[in-house]
Amino acid sequence: MQSQTLTPFDLFGNQVRYTVPLFQRPYVWTRDRQWEPLWEDVRTVAERLLEAKEAQGLGGHTTEAIPHFLGAIVLDQKLVPTGFIQERQVIDGQQRLTTLQLLLDAAQEVVAAHGTESDAAALRGLIMNDRELTHSPDQVFKVWPTNYDREAFEAAMTDEVGIPDGLADSSIVKAHQFFGESISTWAELTGDPDKVRVRLNALASALRQYLRLVVIDLESGDNAQVIFETLNHRGTPLLAADLIKNAIFRQAESDGLDVEQLYESSWKRFDSKHWRKEIVQGRLRKPRVDVFFNYWLVMRTGREVPADRIFTDFSDYVRASNADLESTVGDLNHHASVFEQFDQFPSHSLAGTFVYRVLQVLDQGVMAPVLLWLFGQPEDVYEPGQKDKALQALESWAVRRMICRWTTRAVNRTIIDLVELLVASGPRRAGDEVVKFLLSKEGEAAGWPTDQDVVGAIEVAPLYKAITRARLRMLLEALEDDRRTPKSEEEHCHRWRLTIEHIMPQGWREHWHLPGFDHPEVESSRRDSLVHTLGNLTLVNNKLNPALSNRPWTDPETSTRGLGDTGKRSIIDDNSVLLLNHDIIQQHVDAWSEDSVTERGRHLGHRIITIWPRGDV
Repeated sequence: MQSQTLTPFDLFGNQVRYTVPLFQRPYVWTRDRQWEPLWEDVRTVAERLLEAKEAQGLGGHTTEAIPHFLGAIVLDQKLVPTGFIQERQVIDGQQRLTTLQLLLDAAQEVVAAHGTESDAAALRGLIMNDRELTHSPDQVFKVWPTNYDREAFEAAMTDEVGIPDGLADSSIVKAHQFFGESISTWAELTGDPDKVRVRLNALASALRQYLRLVVIDLESGDNAQVIFETLNHRGTPLLAADLIKNAIFRQAESDGLDVEQLYESSWKRFDSKHWRKEIVQGRLRKPRVDVFFNYWLVMRTGREVPADRIFTDFSDYVRASNADLESTVGDLNHHASVFEQFDQFPSHSLAGTFVYRVLQVLDQGVMAPVLLWLFGQPEDVYEPGQKDKALQALESWAVRRMICRWTTRAVNRTIIDLVELLVASGPRRAGDEVVKFLLSKEGEAAGWPTDQDVVGAIEVAPLYKAITRARLRMLLEALEDDRRTPKSEEEHCHRWRLTIEHIMPQGWREHWHLPGFDHPEVESSRRDSLVHTLGNLTLVNNKLNPALSNRPWTDPETSTRGLGDTGKRSIIDDNSVLLLNHDIIQQHVDAWSEDSVTERGRHLGHRIITIWPRGDV
């Protein structure tokens, strides 16, 4: 490697072209983290030049402005035919180079309109090659970004062409607009034109001569892939998917594959904002594409993949599998389509319900590799009902364990073992295999709770305090849906919209008298425990909830049925359309007691074990 420190004039002043290979990530720099700090640094240099010029004009002592260091870039020389513009491939630093070109072009536009022609021409020479020397239209650009960003870059850098609506949200377009607006504001365009020209001259000088980059040129024998990984694998914002992409397409190029076609057919989707957007995984937020690669690797390797080993484990898998590159990338693309379906299943379909209950509410992303595998198979390879049976069994296993509050420490290993079993046995009788596997597990570490375990937990466990509100609401939503039929006005209740209500309130001491059959402390303790069990809980909307508060169950004898002196039963009867609440009202006209809670809890427990049955082969 050879390194040297260059200015933008040194880097871009000749007829030269810096191309970003398609296997690099798309443009990801943002205003807060990169554009604004860069502009502040450039502005500071320009203002120092202005101060030096002013001091010189007044006959005072001047100090040369201190150049600003922008960072390093790594380049690899490309062989081009004689007569073509010199070309180098950007191995590292493409975000920096792309942003610098956007800044130079934005400055050139403002200078061309409000500065001197000589300054405008000097800047223009740093962003555009001589058209007469080019062999294709895009060769006019000094920097040519990766495939995903080329359309937006060309639109932003071409003064006479407006920005198409479809590109207005592009980060590249927004960066160009930010620099243009910032330069216009700083130059004080509405002020004295002579002063404006002086300020823009200082900016042009700062951009051409007072910025510095360390440029590392690779020599023959230098391994570009190893250098890229060394520079970027740790301590940088590169995604694991960026490293994987770089490795895949460098290998594809080495193998003589059509990398452009491979990118368009099987990888382009991963460079979109949708795939790079952060989503929740457990307690953390991670880019969707890295989450997907994690799940795909678990499915393919049969082992847990820590987030910081996604790239390493992918490389190990590719080497160990001996699969050809095109089939591996094709498999990734196929399962990416499957992964996208997770958010598109009909809300109340079996699969949509599984995603809502297990992946979202129970937060068991560990199940996603199983889902990838199940929905990644052709439909005609399953015996009838087998895929549905697998989903139902997994949901039952997860929900029952949640109700019984069994440990989750061994869940990852259990599901990974299941993935291995499914891959080995094949999809034909996948449902039977899942049921058999889950039934073979014993104990709280990985077992499938029995009906007795579930009903017992529902009767006595203070679930309101023991599990999250979302999980408790999901149980009650399922019970409500179980009561509805195709003849109901709506076959399903609205998820996420309802709140949990204690029928006998937590603050029962205000209006709810003790039975008086035992010592008050004993009865109080029993009641305090029962109020948080499932038998004492229901759903209402968020407007009805505060109206119920700590009210007694029935209307006081002096009630006129005004809201101020009405009991809970009447308010619920007058306002709620939920069948869960209809049952409570009809079956408990005169009183709601500890026995009512216990009886309803037992009844709900038996309904839950039918909603989520423990499977049989």
